[in-house]
Amino acid sequence: MLDPILRPLIDKPLDRIGARLARAGVPADTVTLAGFVVGLGAMAAMAGQSYWTALALIGLNRLLDGLDGAVARQGAGSSDFGGYLDIVLDFIVYSGVVFAFALGRPDHGVAAAFLVFSFVGTGSSFLAYAIMAAKRGITSGMHGHKSLYFLGGLTEGTETALVMAAICLAPGWFDWIAVGFGAACWLTTLGRILAARAAFRR
Repeated sequence: MLDPILRPLIDKPLDRIGARLARAGVPADTVTLAGFVVGLGAMAAMAGQSYWTALALIGLNRLLDGLDGAVARQGAGSSDFGGYLDIVLDFIVYSGVVFAFALGRPDHGVAAAFLVFSFVGTGSSFLAYAIMAAKRGITSGMHGHKSLYFLGGLTEGTETALVMAAICLAPGWFDWIAVGFGAACWLTTLGRILAARAAFRR
């Protein structure tokens, strides 16, 4: 929901940094993998209940997630595999942060399991739509230049990053955050299914 609003604000500065990295010979896939390593660090910090460290690493992970696309737009390692790797590692980090929180505080395991379960709905509805859109040659520029079709919804990347930050800032409220965002994820999934019904039944 917030991604198309924020994109015009962040694309230009990211593209400037991405151009410098590309000129330095840094491939986009390297930035993607660096972001994933940082995400693993965020998971470790979350499991250890070092929430301020986790917050900083999540922020850096999200920055690198934006930078890999900026580097790719400069032609430095841009490929379908790069787009594939980016989205796969994103989903691993999203669910991994929640799982790591439950490792550190097992008494919140049910709420964490519900949120990860909800991510399956948003992730599968998003990727399945992208597959069908590619098959039919459907494109969209709402989320900028992407290697696959980005179908929007109530819960997108920005909202997920904000939720991860909220968990770090208010870990005692985790159950409420997880259940509330999980419910919003299911509304997003339902909306995407209805959108797919309208687009693909013809």
